[in-house]
Amino acid sequence: MRMHSPPHPGETLKEDVLPALGLSVTEAAEQLGVSRVALSRVLNGRAAISAEMAIRLAQWLQGSPEIWLRAQLQYDLWHAEQRSTAKVKPAKRLAA
Repeated sequence: MRMHSPPHPGETLKEDVLPALGLSVTEAAEQLGVSRVALSRVLNGRAAISAEMAIRLAQWLQGSPEIWLRAQLQYDLWHAEQRSTAKVKPAKRLAA
């Protein structure tokens, strides 16, 4: 298991990217071509970074969509591991 909770990728946008660019949520949403509500949901961790949003972010910030999808995956996986109560037996080959 991972030792610490990774931040939601929206937190990175909210705390690092928007302030560095000097943009409001409304301005950023307009530049991204999404609604303010949609962006706000991501920024506040109430919505995940979708493949479409990752592409938009990558084009907007001149980066890679994989970075945003990886960050979302790490966040989701850590939280799923914390909630999981599954007791799974290791796979065993059946005798033929």
